[in-house]
Amino acid sequence: MTDLTSLTIAEARTQLKSGAISSVDLTEAYVRAIEAANETLNVYVAVTADQAMDMAAASDRRIAAGEAGALEGIPLGIKDLFATRDVHTQACSRILDGFRPRYESTVSQNLWDDGAVMLGKLNMDEFAMGSSNENSCYGPVKNPWRAQGSNRDLVPGGSSGGSSAAVAARLCAGATASDTGGSIRQPAAFTATVGIKPTYGRCSRFGMVAFASSLDQAGPIARDVRDAAILLQSMASVDPCDTTSADRPIPDYESAVGRSIKGMKIGIPAEYRIDGMPADIEALWQSGIEWMRDAGAEIVDISLPHTQYALATYYIVAPAEASSNLARYDGVRYGLRVPGKDIVDMYEKTRAAGFGAEVKRRILIGTYVLSAGYCDAYYIRAQRVRSLIKRDFENVFAMGIDAILTPATPSAAFPIGDEAMAADPVKMYLNDVFTVTVNMAGLPGIAVPAGLDGSGLPLGLQLIGRPFDEETLFQAGHVIEAQAGRFMPTRWW
Repeated sequence: MTDLTSLTIAEARTQLKSGAISSVDLTEAYVRAIEAANETLNVYVAVTADQAMDMAAASDRRIAAGEAGALEGIPLGIKDLFATRDVHTQACSRILDGFRPRYESTVSQNLWDDGAVMLGKLNMDEFAMGSSNENSCYGPVKNPWRAQGSNRDLVPGGSSGGSSAAVAARLCAGATASDTGGSIRQPAAFTATVGIKPTYGRCSRFGMVAFASSLDQAGPIARDVRDAAILLQSMASVDPCDTTSADRPIPDYESAVGRSIKGMKIGIPAEYRIDGMPADIEALWQSGIEWMRDAGAEIVDISLPHTQYALATYYIVAPAEASSNLARYDGVRYGLRVPGKDIVDMYEKTRAAGFGAEVKRRILIGTYVLSAGYCDAYYIRAQRVRSLIKRDFENVFAMGIDAILTPATPSAAFPIGDEAMAADPVKMYLNDVFTVTVNMAGLPGIAVPAGLDGSGLPLGLQLIGRPFDEETLFQAGHVIEAQAGRFMPTRWW
């Protein structure tokens, strides 16, 4: 019998409906896989095995009664950023120690309403601040991939490193993730998985622990493009609890997979050819261009002139919003509390003990750029530049461009504890150089595995789409997937 954890969501869905397998058997296979691997990979920070088996049994009953939902019986992992009722929700931060919400995030509730099964909560960078998953209070996640001939542990990307590693290591059928500046697409590229950041407003933010409210967006990480489409179909919704969620029809995303892209115009932005780009990345990008051309798309050179300011702008806007959002964590109502001689002393001690170094760094940056005397020079100016970045995309799409093809990351996965990254935070921030523009403009973007570098590590390509046109991304992303093939790490854990 085929290893049940090797089934994609689409394959498992078919076998569940036909009665060839049961959700209880499928879920049990994942629980056993997690028990065997989690101590090594550190992807789950809470495993809800008993709850998962109960949910699976309920799914089997609904399937037998002909009442199966769109994700009936499919076991998923949930990023620790999403509130799950009466289950550990900590955003991998000490300051939320012991927090078990009395409510469910809208995204996870949508999944449960469609019959999905929760395996547990996935590791992440604290408060989603990071590009390597080394900032978690639970320690770093290990990438299931290793370079050829090396046993050195690599990062899985961040902040959704637990989600990407769990999917790559077959420790869940799919996972929820979130993307503020690339936190879905970068870890997907590092682990040979598919990750889509939908248009801002496509998925509700209710019940997501906030980082930067004008940039945060939920999305899935999956094994292939079809599975990503299936997951987003269930995750997306309008929500009265989130006034920024869009009241727009949700298309049948899965039907776009495999559709011809003949006649599409694919834009290639000159500004993404950065100095010092590795030859592997440049060659991969060129391969992607040829795949699009061979599939009947027209390749068009385009310009996004304000791209050069995007990273600096992002690292003003995002920390500013973070400093505001994280002010609520004071030790008074929930989570960690460190006693002090008075309430101010208690605030200071709680935050000093509860926040990690990267979170403190971003709070300090954000507080500074919002402070009197500096707000106009930094934050207000950054918002103006953000408008120009958004206008660049609007101008390109007005030319008839259907999607934009770029690299997903400037390199493959790097080692855990990389000294250069640790010594210079800006080097770490540069991992987001190809992804932050999408969040600044509120656009959808997908990362699809496209090849391996010289040391056998996965690399991804990114497609950027028009607002609320995720269908085109699934359509074009499948072309990359069909041409590049699929990639799996060699098991060592």
